[in-house]
Amino acid sequence: MSRKTRVLITGAGGFIGSHLVNTLRRKGYWVRGADIVHSKFMDPAADEFRLLDLRRWENCLEATDGIDEVYSLAANMGGIGFIETVHAEVLHDNVLINTHMIEAARQNGVQRYFYASSACIYPTYRQEEADCVGLKETEAYPADPDNEYGWEKLYSERVCAAYWREHGLETRIARFHNIYGPFGTYEGGREKAPAALCRKAAEAFDGGELEVWGDGQQTRSFCYIDDCLEGIHRLMRSDHREPLNIGSEEMVTIDQLADMAIALSGKNLTRSYRPAKPQGVRGRSSDNTLVRKVLGWSPQTSLWEGMQKTYPWISFQVRLKRERMGPRAAGKAMRAGASV
Repeated sequence: MSRKTRVLITGAGGFIGSHLVNTLRRKGYWVRGADIVHSKFMDPAADEFRLLDLRRWENCLEATDGIDEVYSLAANMGGIGFIETVHAEVLHDNVLINTHMIEAARQNGVQRYFYASSACIYPTYRQEEADCVGLKETEAYPADPDNEYGWEKLYSERVCAAYWREHGLETRIARFHNIYGPFGTYEGGREKAPAALCRKAAEAFDGGELEVWGDGQQTRSFCYIDDCLEGIHRLMRSDHREPLNIGSEEMVTIDQLADMAIALSGKNLTRSYRPAKPQGVRGRSSDNTLVRKVLGWSPQTSLWEGMQKTYPWISFQVRLKRERMGPRAAGKAMRAGASV
């Protein structure tokens, strides 16, 4: 019997990482997970899980020991409300994680290295209009990301390219566009728009309001978790070393996304707008021309289909939280504007 490929997934306690652990295990890989925390919502079936702070060099060496392939997903990150307000910490933590991890992988003889980049690397000047066109991989330069998280991601892409050129490490780079789905962060400030709006709709009383950041006309595309996982696997098995979009081309306004959450809640809710809240760029979507050419594939799940799977899970979490608090405490928290 041939030896199983041994893979390391960093960020295995996070949303995408937890899902990826289970996906690669089902595909027959031996999986080691590593993260500073355990998964909050899932029980990923890793063969081995190590609780490690990957900002520290010695922990990256430990994590990559005996590993054939690395899936580098660990990052200090969150939704727009987080990455637009927490800058120094994000830069400090993520640069340490990514530079230590790729060098440890090189020293320990890792054969392939996947890096999870982001659509945040794309220039602000290409995202100033809501009615925008999808972003192509070649449009990353001249560089002008709209936040420090995007600058760090772009820097780490260049690190990966340098390690291929100078050390022969086979690197693969995916630029994720707003990945969402069940078992992800849905409260606390690090959640992304689909989860935030699902939570707000689930929390609201029938006849109440749904808070929307901005004017609701900013546009985005959102990629369902199952499509993201398939894209990661196909890219890692390909010969493509340049960055590749993993995202949907289905662009919607935030108002349209809010309408989906309201419809799934079955409630009569009106939208209230908060123009002073962080909004990010005005418009962003993925151009999948290259991913179709390179992988013969692109994400297939419509936003409505993905939201139909995401909303029930978040609604269940909200209901569980209310039950733990008790009806009087939950009602008081709701009136005070707290997340319940």
